[in-house]
Amino acid sequence: MNAHTQPHAAPFYAATGNECALFDAAHKNGLPLLLKGPTGCGKTRFVEHMAARAGRKLYTVACHDDLSAADLIGRYLLRGGETEWVDGPLTRAVREGGICYLDEVVEARKDVTVVLHPLTDNRRTLMIDRTGEELVAPPGFMLIASYNPGYQNVLKRMKPSTRQRFLSITFDFPDPETEIEVVSQESGLEKGRVAPLVRLGGHIRNLSGMDLEEGVSTRLLIYAATLMAGGMGVEKALEAAVIEPLSDDKDIQTALRDLITTVYG
Repeated sequence: MNAHTQPHAAPFYAATGNECALFDAAHKNGLPLLLKGPTGCGKTRFVEHMAARAGRKLYTVACHDDLSAADLIGRYLLRGGETEWVDGPLTRAVREGGICYLDEVVEARKDVTVVLHPLTDNRRTLMIDRTGEELVAPPGFMLIASYNPGYQNVLKRMKPSTRQRFLSITFDFPDPETEIEVVSQESGLEKGRVAPLVRLGGHIRNLSGMDLEEGVSTRLLIYAATLMAGGMGVEKALEAAVIEPLSDDKDIQTALRDLITTVYG
């Protein structure tokens, strides 16, 4: 399991709509929040930024097929010859009035949903069966989940009964001007050199008839810009940060190289 806390220094985030105001309203009123959008479009960075701005400790959990309710709540562990209860990240967030962010929540096992339901209604409680505790979330606690609707299938779909327990924000890739600002800020590459990179990203996302599961993410554009800012040539940077991550198919890779030539000349 991948869980970590985020320090309170607010990382850079460029708002694209009213998402910051909606987050503040949800946090103030103790309402859970669901973030929907493609991989690498800024969902996690948004949560990190807002948690730091709110002065709340953030527990981020990268959900996966084997993630169980016990991973979130906690378990008894043997330490120094004695059995000791150790809180999981969700329990710590509830106890401390922090924020728990479940990234790609649909990837987790189904028993996770059962645990979340009492935290997403007026009860705001977490039942720890193993210890017999029932924790009531304090005012500062907030539950946030995210998923990528584009990757959903029949087996990994968020049930309407769960989805309707959350306020929801749809994220997408930012407009070119904002994306240039984000990529330049994150990579240290000047905006004049970032502009064609962002233009390339837009072209890739608009491609039709190419067997790409998703367009290039803002994250990958930042990677490419970081390599370029460090002195790597455009061609090599884009090969490592865009072409290879997007596809293993040789024909698609060739088409992407042709597109890069069109943009960069």
